[in-house]
Amino acid sequence: MAEITPGKKLAEGKTKIIYELPNNQVLLQSKDRISAHNALRTNDLEGKAAISNNTACKVFEYLTKIGVKNHFVKKHSETGFSAINCAMVPIEWVTRRVATGSFLKRNQGVEEGYRFAPVKLEFFYKDDAAGDPQWSREQIIEAKMNCGGVVIGPHEVDIMSKMTVVIFEVLERAWSSMDCSLIDMKIEFGISAENGEILLADIIDSDSWRLWPQGDRRLMKDKQVYRDFKEVTDEGLQQVKRNFQWVADRLDSFIPPPKGQAVVIMGSPSDMAHGEKIRDMCRTFGFPCHLRVSSAHKGTDETLNIVAQYEATGTPTVFIAVAGRSNGLGPVLSGNTSFPVINCPPVKAEWGPQDIWSSLRLPSGLGCSTVMSPDGAAWCAAQMLSLTDHVIWSTVRARQMNTWLGLKASDKKLQATDRN
Repeated sequence: MAEITPGKKLAEGKTKIIYELPNNQVLLQSKDRISAHNALRTNDLEGKAAISNNTACKVFEYLTKIGVKNHFVKKHSETGFSAINCAMVPIEWVTRRVATGSFLKRNQGVEEGYRFAPVKLEFFYKDDAAGDPQWSREQIIEAKMNCGGVVIGPHEVDIMSKMTVVIFEVLERAWSSMDCSLIDMKIEFGISAENGEILLADIIDSDSWRLWPQGDRRLMKDKQVYRDFKEVTDEGLQQVKRNFQWVADRLDSFIPPPKGQAVVIMGSPSDMAHGEKIRDMCRTFGFPCHLRVSSAHKGTDETLNIVAQYEATGTPTVFIAVAGRSNGLGPVLSGNTSFPVINCPPVKAEWGPQDIWSSLRLPSGLGCSTVMSPDGAAWCAAQMLSLTDHVIWSTVRARQMNTWLGLKASDKKLQATDRN
């Protein structure tokens, strides 16, 4: 990690200091400090800064990998990381899967453990003196907050709300892969000083969420342990530190090797360009894709031998059949493997309708689907493999969100044009 010389101090909070860096960046320096109940309880905790920084860096690296826009640049030291300088939006965005904590106090009659589906989204205005009051969507809009030259209106609130839910869902999925339940979490957003874009910002660490291994509240590994102390002792603080380290250590498993693969079987070498498009798109989702050539009509035994090779690996596999004219490849694959099969014929203008019907019209007892575009076939394979791979699932979810965000931005631009 390269040494970095911070500039002037821009802000200081209970658990971190923000310093100016060149090129519209900042250094977020964590402190060996823990606090709760709006700083009514605070304690020094040696080693917490390194654990918090390690946790935040791993979380942001994971979110960056799957395509969630955030301010993280890179880890620069054991206790600090660099990030894009952002004008922070003074709202905490909270998502809840399970009712517990302050929600129960504010909603009498709801029992602990009530499960929200979809997740519950709440907003809290950052004001320590007022106890961070809960706000409604309408209050945020009517406040007309100007953050970095961007007025926070309905469009911006919708974007941050959408991102908040998706960020919770992808992290929930990752923790679930380790038999740990993400109960709730809070995040913050900022407006990039580079381009005015809304980015996930601040720090995500064990101060940010509730985590219950095996879904059992008694096994909690989050800051609630510290909040619940009747009296803070050195032994208690060391238990909190061990819990935080437990979380940081398990984040190393957030990005495991891919659990699945795709195999594109082409009926002819002339289909190579079509198959390569599928392969390249599959790789962007983070799973391997292999290209093979075999004709179900001219070399049935070899085609079935290829299938057997991949079945023997025990790896979840999606076969993608690329064959035009009389497409026997997809049906033969589907009839001889339990793995899913997708037809993606390389349609040519002269016999286009016939080629498509050749893939759609199947004998009974077969279940291969047909997707016309190479990108679409890769998407379909990714969604199938996402059932057993949280990284692929999260990548799909993040891409869907980014498509939604792009449409939202286009609509806002169009509305602005109409007004002018």
